[in-house]
Amino acid sequence: MTEYLISGETSYVPEDGLTATQLLNNGDGLTYNDFLILPGFIDFSADQVDMTSALTKKISLKTPMVSSPMDTVTESDMAIGIALLGGMGFIHANCTPEKQASYVRRVKRYEQGFIQNPVTLGPKNTVEDVKLLKTQYGFSGIPITEDGLSNGRLVGLVSSRDFDFLPCKDKGVLLEKVMTPLSELIFADTSVTLAEANATLSKSKKGKLPIVDKDGNLVSLIARTDLKKNRNFPLASKDDHKQLLCGAAISTHEEDRHRLSLLVDAGVDAVILDSSQGNSIYQIEMVKYIKQTYQDLQVIGGNVVTAAQAKNLIDAGVDGLRVGMGSGSICITQEEMSNQMTVLAEPHVSGSYLMAVGRPQATAVYKVAEYARRFGVPVIADGGIQNVGHITKALALGATTVMMGSLLAATSESPGEYFYSDGVRLKKYRGMGSIDAMENRASQARYFGEKDKVRVAQGVSGSVQDKGSIHTFIPYLVSGLQHGCQDIGAKSLSQLRSMMYTGELRLEKRTASAQVEGGVHGLHSFEKPHV
Repeated sequence: MTEYLISGETSYVPEDGLTATQLLNNGDGLTYNDFLILPGFIDFSADQVDMTSALTKKISLKTPMVSSPMDTVTESDMAIGIALLGGMGFIHANCTPEKQASYVRRVKRYEQGFIQNPVTLGPKNTVEDVKLLKTQYGFSGIPITEDGLSNGRLVGLVSSRDFDFLPCKDKGVLLEKVMTPLSELIFADTSVTLAEANATLSKSKKGKLPIVDKDGNLVSLIARTDLKKNRNFPLASKDDHKQLLCGAAISTHEEDRHRLSLLVDAGVDAVILDSSQGNSIYQIEMVKYIKQTYQDLQVIGGNVVTAAQAKNLIDAGVDGLRVGMGSGSICITQEEMSNQMTVLAEPHVSGSYLMAVGRPQATAVYKVAEYARRFGVPVIADGGIQNVGHITKALALGATTVMMGSLLAATSESPGEYFYSDGVRLKKYRGMGSIDAMENRASQARYFGEKDKVRVAQGVSGSVQDKGSIHTFIPYLVSGLQHGCQDIGAKSLSQLRSMMYTGELRLEKRTASAQVEGGVHGLHSFEKPHV
């Protein structure tokens, strides 16, 4: 039989698998579970894979992961945590404009180089005022200026160590009685560089280093905690002022122009126009307004699932696109029928209306990304991400980042309290189109339903199992993504996308039985660790 075997070296390699064009242009709508990526050649280690990727035209991230603007996923704690790890968080809009802006401000003040316009107080303020600011911003090292203004003449500095042992009855004590006076402070002038300032701060072992001009007026501030954060989080996503990047969601309604103004004042880096169907005159007009009014602000449009939808938003001037409609774990936009209907005006009626509109996520990401790349517009794959394999597939199909909701829900940094059910630690997780979330008008606006007498649900409420902190979970996802790229033979995410568009990346459709075979099977019992 050996004569029938080919032996020795040969240049012949049969064509195997399908290109993305062949797989995804045949009229079928595919999800991430419907295909696999065939392996390539490995000549590098997994930790050499470069994860840098574009979020918008002007913002790049070292970790291609962002958190969804949902009220059970992203507030300031999540936005801070994911930015420290190289991603970016988008603050939800299901709250007052002032509250949302305060979340953004807290993120922007968390880690900085030269802190411009630092929070200040005057000598006649009290210890109680410092405690209130600590509750609001999370820090208590505050410069004291003569007039209490951020550009006033520096006269001292107060921190919690100055009043930690004061009795509660003395909370009204004036700061001039407890502050460290200017004569005992270490400070620098405006000629100092960031490196020199950091060296001075490290050598002095002080918590804060004020920067003053020749007249003694406060110009900026440097915090010792930021030195430690720079060391511990080398991938952190920062702007030109060394502040953490932070995004926020707004609706397309006229009244949200006030919300947008507050967010810009708070320092927001990018806004998402949060709509379940982004191809609307309302969103186009809002995009044009933002680009005319705030030229430096990055605008992400969506959601879209077709090239035709994407075209209108690209023409309007968006800096990024959010792709996905009905693919999220709590979204029911694609479903076609229900035994019952949810009518908010009739509380005894339960169930849900269903839209029968959307697109399977793998096909949606490929179609939109393939079109948007021609105009230099990055794409966020939003929805349908259940595991690290789905992240790899989304990025391989042309997305530059992935947005996660349920995958980050029930982490320590997500909003809400933990509770137990049948011995399992859980947190609440709900779709922004659920009746529960639409009790708030901001969430209704996302689905153009705030004027409806009958509210149409496009999402559900549920619960998700505790995943611990994102400081352990995100590195796990990043490591899995790097190993996936290594198996494919891509040393970077840009190379991964290039391999897909040139046809070097080969894909294969999976049957239902292949999906069963690809999972755990054939065991009497098994234990799968929950990360």
